[in-house]
Formats: sequence, C-alpha cells, structure tokens
Amino acid sequence: MNLNLENRVVLVTGGSKGIGKAIAKGFIEEGAQVAIIARDISVLEEVKKELKDVVCITADLMNSSERKRAFEQCITHFGTLDILVNNVGGSNGSTTSETDLALFEEAMQLNYFSAVHFSKLALPIMKEKKNGSIINISSVFGRESGGKPTYNSAKAAMISFTKSLADEVIKDGIRVNGVAPGSILHPTGNWQRRLEENPEKIKEFVNNEIPAGRFGTVEEVANTVLFLASEKASWVVGATLNVDGGQSKSNF
Repeated sequence: MNLNLENRVVLVTGGSKGIGKAIAKGFIEEGAQVAIIARDISVLEEVKKELKDVVCITADLMNSSERKRAFEQCITHFGTLDILVNNVGGSNGSTTSETDLALFEEAMQLNYFSAVHFSKLALPIMKEKKNGSIINISSVFGRESGGKPTYNSAKAAMISFTKSLADEVIKDGIRVNGVAPGSILHPTGNWQRRLEENPEKIKEFVNNEIPAGRFGTVEEVANTVLFLASEKASWVVGATLNVDGGQSKSNF
C-alpha cells in the first residue's frame, strides 16, 4: 500500500531508540523528511549513522523552554510541519503510597505535558495549512490497571487529551489519534532487561497475559503510526488504537 507520505515533514519526540526510532525509520523509508528529538547526544549520533537522512535535535523534554527551542529548531530547518508524533515517555516510582508526589509530577511532565505542549506548538502551522496529523503514543495501561501508577495516570490523561483535541481541530483539517502499545520487546527496553534477568518468569507472563503468545515489535507499532498519519486513515479521528496482540482486557 502506498501511503503517500513522500516529502511530508515529520517530528518524532523520543526518537532515538525503541518505538520512536522505529517510527522515524518507517517514515524515512516512506520518503518523508524526519526530525527526532532526544536528550542523549551520543545516542543521537549513533542514530544518525544508521538513519542518515534524519535530523537530530538535542533537548531535555522535561523542560518547557527546551521543548519550545527544539520545536523551533525543527521548523527553522524544514520551514513547516505535517506530522507530529508525541512518543517520548518513561515510567518511575512504585506503588502510589511509596512514590513521592514529585515523581508523579515528573511523569506528567514527560509523558503528558510534553505531548500537550508540542501539540499546541504545532497547531498554528497545521491550521494555516488546513492539514496535519498528530499521533500520541500512550499505552494499554492508560486504559486499565497494570504497570506503575505514575505512568498509567499520565498515559490515561494522554488518551483523554487525544480525543478532546481531535474533536476540537478536525474542522481545521487536523486529525489527532493515538496508539496504545502493549508489551513491546526491543534491545533498550525494560522487557529485554527483565527477559535476561528471569527468562522463565517472562515466558510465563507472555503465555498468561498475551493471547498472541509473543511480545510485539517496534515495527508493528510503527506501521500503525504510519497508517494513522496517512490519508488512508482519513476517517479515523480521536481514536487510540491498541497494538498489543490481544493483551488489553478492555472492551474498547
């Protein structure tokens, strides 16, 4: 299927590894012009060696002024923006009672407020063009219990934000959607570390919790993002699609 993404300008936050890197690679393979933002310059340099056409921007996305600077750097380079992928994220803490309030605030800044901020920065450009796509990477645990409370709360907020913003801006030609991955295995992820630490326990988890009988791949998430960003998904508005091999226990 030709997704007609050639020369579209794409910005991916947290694009130096894992799901974000796969998304960036997928867009480049479709002929898009791609910028990624991440904090670690050494990791970005390695990504640049692999994805030669990618534009790498260094920023700490916990910081609002850094987010604004990084966004402006992308626009200065390309002159416009067609597709925004809010992918940056991470988890911290443990149970609610044992986790400092500051860690909840940090989780919201990284997972949620970064998505809100980048979306607000992108909207004037997309409204002027009467066209654009924003895709938020959340999690199946934004819909149901599981994982760390800090992460779950932030991803639940992101799913709600996706729907509310989508309804607000579709009249301007901007589609906002989300992707909610389940358990994804990749070399830099938590599941790979857990698999190495206790392979039998993780094998049992997969057998009991993932109906498809295996972990997902970053490419499977990226393929869904590319579809949602394309005009092939022109009537998909405000949806957050599970990409989880059946892992979610939710009915929606």
